Amino acid sequence: MTIEKLEREVALVTGGASGLGKAIAQRLAADGATVVITDVQSDLGQTTAIQGRFTFLEQNVSEEPHWNRIVGEIEKRFGRLTILVNSAGILGSLEGADPETTSLASWKRIFAVNVEGVFLGCRAAIPAMRRAGSGSIVNLSSIADQLATPHATAYGASKAAVRQLTRSIAQYCAQQKLNVRCNSVHPGMIRTPLLNKAIEEAAQQQSISSDQIAAEYKAGIPLGDFTRPEDIAAAVAFLASDDARHVTGTALIVDGGITQCNTFRHRGT
Repeated sequence: MTIEKLEREVALVTGGASGLGKAIAQRLAADGATVVITDVQSDLGQTTAIQGRFTFLEQNVSEEPHWNRIVGEIEKRFGRLTILVNSAGILGSLEGADPETTSLASWKRIFAVNVEGVFLGCRAAIPAMRRAGSGSIVNLSSIADQLATPHATAYGASKAAVRQLTRSIAQYCAQQKLNVRCNSVHPGMIRTPLLNKAIEEAAQQQSISSDQIAAEYKAGIPLGDFTRPEDIAAAVAFLASDDARHVTGTALIVDGGITQCNTFRHRGT
């Protein structure tokens, strides 16, 4: 018999149409939560929602007005919001992405989604969770905040910002006695569309096959295989549940040992 640990929870997962967001939404729903996914990909989001029996709402996380509309709609439909997973994120192009060649426009675009989107989500969710009496915020960062990213400068900096923001929000909510926790999850190398894009761009730059780049990445993972989306979803589900009732402000790294063993020498992410 499955124990549905999130049975009375209402969760919002941004970037839920595909990749990590989709896997996270599926896991939270399997654990009993009512799940709302948002994404800029309207058609794909609708399809994913139908398949997973979620609710889909179109959203650009970097647009401030969208957040009040989304949170208000969730409270109207379901009565409350108790889980927020800030999963939406972009990598940006790896061409012209080092400290000398990164354009300000590219930097701003990545930060708008990866940092401002997370900030706006947390800012909108905290009052809703205050009204609900409890809540858990999980922000998706990356091991890029643990490693130098000289060929993905803006991306690495954005993920480091998410980690710091998470700590500040966790402490603020604790000081305010809100019964709201905030943690970050730091995925390693996952074969999502985001990583596949990075592999293809690296292969083009070096004039070798994407399979060679993927094999190189895989060889640098101490546990010997890429992280699966389901691994990240399990970590998020733990942090969202009462099993993590005394966990806040933490960074949960799920990377197969890359950062702890310090054996990985990557080209971008």
